[in-house]
Amino acid sequence: MASRSRRRRAANKAPDGSRRRLPMRLLLPMLVLVALMAMLMLRGYVHSEILADHRIHPETAADKVPEKIIDGGPVIDTRSGRTTSLRLSDHHLVLTFDDGPDPTWTPKVLDVLKEHDAHAVFFVTGTMASRHPDLVRRMVDEGHEVGLHTFNHPDLSLQSKKRIDWELSQNQLAITGAAGIRTSLFRPPYSSFAYAMDDKSWPVTEYIGAKGYITVVNNTDSKDWQKPGVDEIIRRATPKDGKGAIVLMHDSGGDRHQTVQALDKFLPMLQKQGYEFDNLTEALGAPSAHTKVAGLELLKGKAWILLVSASDKVTGVLVVGLAVIGALVISRFVLMLLLSGIHARRVRRRRFSWGPPVTEPVSVLVPAYNEAKCIENTVRSLMASEHPIEVLVIDDGSSDGTARIVEAMGLPGVRVVRQLNAGKPAALNRGLANARYDIIVMMDGDTVFEPSTVRELVQPFGDPKVGAVAGNAKVGNRDSLIGAWQHIEYVMGFNLDRRMYDILRCMPTIPGAVGAFRRSALERVGGMSDDTLAEDTDITMAMHRDGWRVVYAEKARAWTEAPESVQQLWSQRYRWSYGTMQAIWKHRRALIERGPSGRFGRVGLPLVSLFMVVAPLLAPLIDVFLIYGLVFGPTEKTIVAWFGVLAVQAVCAAYAFVLDREPLTPLISLPLQQILYRQLMYVVLLQSWITALTGGRLRWQKLRRKGTITAAPDTSVQRRPVMDGRPAG
Repeated sequence: MASRSRRRRAANKAPDGSRRRLPMRLLLPMLVLVALMAMLMLRGYVHSEILADHRIHPETAADKVPEKIIDGGPVIDTRSGRTTSLRLSDHHLVLTFDDGPDPTWTPKVLDVLKEHDAHAVFFVTGTMASRHPDLVRRMVDEGHEVGLHTFNHPDLSLQSKKRIDWELSQNQLAITGAAGIRTSLFRPPYSSFAYAMDDKSWPVTEYIGAKGYITVVNNTDSKDWQKPGVDEIIRRATPKDGKGAIVLMHDSGGDRHQTVQALDKFLPMLQKQGYEFDNLTEALGAPSAHTKVAGLELLKGKAWILLVSASDKVTGVLVVGLAVIGALVISRFVLMLLLSGIHARRVRRRRFSWGPPVTEPVSVLVPAYNEAKCIENTVRSLMASEHPIEVLVIDDGSSDGTARIVEAMGLPGVRVVRQLNAGKPAALNRGLANARYDIIVMMDGDTVFEPSTVRELVQPFGDPKVGAVAGNAKVGNRDSLIGAWQHIEYVMGFNLDRRMYDILRCMPTIPGAVGAFRRSALERVGGMSDDTLAEDTDITMAMHRDGWRVVYAEKARAWTEAPESVQQLWSQRYRWSYGTMQAIWKHRRALIERGPSGRFGRVGLPLVSLFMVVAPLLAPLIDVFLIYGLVFGPTEKTIVAWFGVLAVQAVCAAYAFVLDREPLTPLISLPLQQILYRQLMYVVLLQSWITALTGGRLRWQKLRRKGTITAAPDTSVQRRPVMDGRPAG
């Protein structure tokens, strides 16, 4: 046990003996995710979407309630062990408004009160006060009193003492943050007259009094929440025989236009009858219920209001982001379904032709760095090619004997070019310099071709305007779950995308696994560049800007070994996403240029940015709001919406599989793929953004291959015409 513990500690240490720390590029995305979730949770909490309790206790006996409370006034004081109640003197009215502040109706109520020089008491909930602190400040500034009405408006007789304390403290915190005061006034939710006090509510009243609060109920109920009409509200709110009263009204909880209209008539009418409209302590001739707050308590209140405001703003931004991703997803699917169908019908016509058949030999470049496990399978698959080729394996400083394996095969028409490790672009340029032919095919060292791949790949060069061709890259190791997910992505995303971009003439990437170039086109744009980590995207964009057509050859299939672990997939997609950002930035001037470059800049770059960078970055919002909706509601609408999005994706995926003549069985894992993949791609893209914004330089990360793809599935290996050649140095 001790040795295992020592090994664990040693694994957590860097080579220099210091303790390993989580890299900033991983730490920052995690912190952003945690912060976003915290903001959403806070928003749900403040909007009463969490911890809300709408139960109301049934009527019970009132044996334990003192008679003087039942027969007493609407102001109940149980502080310091007292049991007293107070009434207002004649011709004194205290208007009380519950459940606010509301951004629509509270300002109107305040305006009417100000116009008629009247004061009132507003019993505010913590949720509303947190969201509208400016209205609480206005209440206090204009001479009104505020009181607690709990944070979430539960029936306190059904709550524990701990929950009661929490409701009071959070309500008080919101008021402090909004107006810099504490209040000693409290009104229980769902309360009415003093005579309605029972054995369930009385202990709560006593407990709250012990906390230093005066409980204020009412003895005149306008029942304005029923919307009975302006005259009826006035009638119910008017006390009889000039008696004093505490009148219950509402400034929140729905449409309160009748309340506002009734108030505008009620105030001058009763003022003419000699009534005074004061706040509670003015009417009782008592010290103010407000106490100014300073120091740490005030800072905590201000911090709370700031956080609530931030959570609402962040949620608003996320909602906009959700709308954007919804629009992008739908737009992309519509475009893919429409344009990919057009592409398939066009290239599958019987008389379709790119031009004269391309029969001349081509050069196949295979850059290889430590591909000992895969390189023999790759080269042997090329030996079955139906098109005349020469094969150049460019060994980029491998340390695992890759070059020796190829040389030991002794195959005609296969040359090995050695160089010190300089990276994939340099290896491809070295191969280009040693190639004999005018058409250059490029493939990865972990990929195998079908016998017809090269022939199908080069046929578009019958059109002299075509400068590059993208092949159909497929996942060969699709037996594992992560392999099946990538298979779905390749068929549904990459290949449908390429059909769409082909029609729009702005294809962003020739896949490194299977692509072909006109040699003259490559030389005109300066060959492969190492300016970015996505040299395939970089060279494709350069082709577009130089005026060449870039097309997709669906029958040119190549089978590649996809990453088989999350870590390997992470590394690959991190490089892809970061390299794509680099390429977009490198070619940004195309936005303002004319001719083919400008067309690509104003059509291709925006589409690539939206569909390959923005959409994956925002896509996890679909799942974030799924969780939010399941927790906070509306649950049914959330589930329906999420499954609606999934259904659209499933239809698109099924169409892509049918179009690519693939069995539909892997789509069983589509729901799980959509959920987990989005999160992975989000973190990868966020990490890429952080790397880019902080000026970081991502190094090429070699993926560990297993060499599991020995030949293209369901293809027979045939000898191909070979071109004799001799090794080059």
